[in-house]
Amino acid sequence: MHVAVQESEKIWLDGKLVPWKDAQVHVLTYSLHYGLAAFEGIRCYKGERGSAIFRLNEHVDRLFASCHITLMTIPFGKKEIADAIRETVSANRLEECYIRPLVFIGNGDMGLYCPDNPVRVTIVAWPWGAYLGEEGLKHGIRAKVSSFTRHHVNVSMTRAKISGYYVNSILAKREVKAGGYDEAILLDPEGYVSEGTGENIFMVRNGVLKTTPLTSILEGITRNSIMQLARERGLTVVEERFTRDELYIADEVFMTGTAAELTPIRELDDRKIGSSTPGPVTKDLQTAFFDVVRGRDKKHADWLSPL
Repeated sequence: MHVAVQESEKIWLDGKLVPWKDAQVHVLTYSLHYGLAAFEGIRCYKGERGSAIFRLNEHVDRLFASCHITLMTIPFGKKEIADAIRETVSANRLEECYIRPLVFIGNGDMGLYCPDNPVRVTIVAWPWGAYLGEEGLKHGIRAKVSSFTRHHVNVSMTRAKISGYYVNSILAKREVKAGGYDEAILLDPEGYVSEGTGENIFMVRNGVLKTTPLTSILEGITRNSIMQLARERGLTVVEERFTRDELYIADEVFMTGTAAELTPIRELDDRKIGSSTPGPVTKDLQTAFFDVVRGRDKKHADWLSPL
């Protein structure tokens, strides 16, 4: 599923809102050449009591953590960035949208070591529906294990959400899309299931909800939310390594992420998962998640930052 970005009016760039068409950088921008940039994906939802951004502070914290890991110093404080995100959504009069903060290194010197180049920040917001398609959200998707391996923890620091790391995801995604599948699942360097190209993975087997541990995956904020919601519903939640063939014989499998939200997997490597339709746990957690983001679950009102 790929949809052209719907242009909005303003983009926040280095501390001020500028017209969409004026948010440009030089071709010698350091991050364009070397891939060192940190970003977040955040969603704003229209709920029963107005629009609100889902887990804004946690996303801002992770953005700063990514920059800290990679020795980039953001020239703004956390509150300034959180306020700028709200400002960008409000300035574009968006009731519901996807938000992309990006911290990148600008032009100046050229070469791998350019400590004096400026660290720059931009925030873009635009309307964006279900990343893997509305049909996928409702009925489930077809996935394929990629021939590409996920990052080793000492090759890429997996707690950081770094732009250049996603070349690995792009290769995996292109591979499986060429074969007619919707999404790729990557294994870790030891052959265990890691994550999708931009999503964490869960499975239900024998009444237990299982997900990959935080050894070599991005610490997903939606992942964390789903784990909390599952435990509140009395489900046993386990973080442990598992193999691809355990996914084949699972009762249910689904992916989570800001873009993907909670998307069921109905088929993996040409094998049906369970009944090949979203199972009861998947549907219950999906409903619970959307109740939260739409403001219908008062218990988790603190996960929402009203505009």
